[in-house]
Amino acid sequence: MDLRHALEIVRLTDVGLLRSHNEDAIASDASIGFMILADGMGGYNAGEVASEIAVLSITAELSEALGSHSVASGGLNVVDRPFVSKAILRKLLIDVVATANASIYQASQTYSQCAGMGTTLALGLFANNQLFVGHIGDSRVYRLRNHQLQQMTEDHSLLQEEIRAGVVTLEQAKHCTHKNLVTRALGVDSEVELELNEFKVEVGDVYLLCSDGLSDLVDDDLIQATLNHYLLDLSSAADALVQLANNHGGKDNVSVILAKVNSAYEDKNTWYDNFIGWIK
Repeated sequence: MDLRHALEIVRLTDVGLLRSHNEDAIASDASIGFMILADGMGGYNAGEVASEIAVLSITAELSEALGSHSVASGGLNVVDRPFVSKAILRKLLIDVVATANASIYQASQTYSQCAGMGTTLALGLFANNQLFVGHIGDSRVYRLRNHQLQQMTEDHSLLQEEIRAGVVTLEQAKHCTHKNLVTRALGVDSEVELELNEFKVEVGDVYLLCSDGLSDLVDDDLIQATLNHYLLDLSSAADALVQLANNHGGKDNVSVILAKVNSAYEDKNTWYDNFIGWIK
């Protein structure tokens, strides 16, 4: 199933005001309902390498698995056979992230200039009126529903652990100097756990993926107000969010992906039924 009739996706990344290069990487494919954002870290330009490996690797594998392939070539044409079970999609997402992690880790072990590099990750995959949300680190996913903004991910960070333990209040957290110390990152270790959850999608929902270049500098209330103001123009909303981050100091690269659900996309057949129909 081609989801471009149901989804509108826009993306934007900016180097910010203080950085010399952009270590964020973003991609999206509305036809398969996929979006991904990575915020790299590491010395020299290694963070940029890590984020690009993550985004290119994961996007390519998912496009190959879920994109349109001709029957003549022996591929499963998901445009004609749309439904893939939750279990298969979960395993697919976990596997492609594991592959990207291995590639980044191997590069960091092989090349001295890449030593210690890693990246955060936030991704979303729309399927059968649901959204699979995966994340590693402190890049975030938000949902705007009925004009109310809700954070759907919880940062894998030292600060979030302190908040959870009651050591730091939410108000104190706004002024902490160690906001960017993540406790989980892609490519830093030989294995990493993708936190993966599923959410029911409603028509009219707007989903935001962002790097901490936005969430560290712009309060959720202002993000909510901005999204509501530009609800009918996602491109202007993305521009406004990036500009807000730069207006508040622009100390980091800032990246946003916005996805709006314009219509339902429920699949009627089971993956098993479609697969059996394809091989007959």
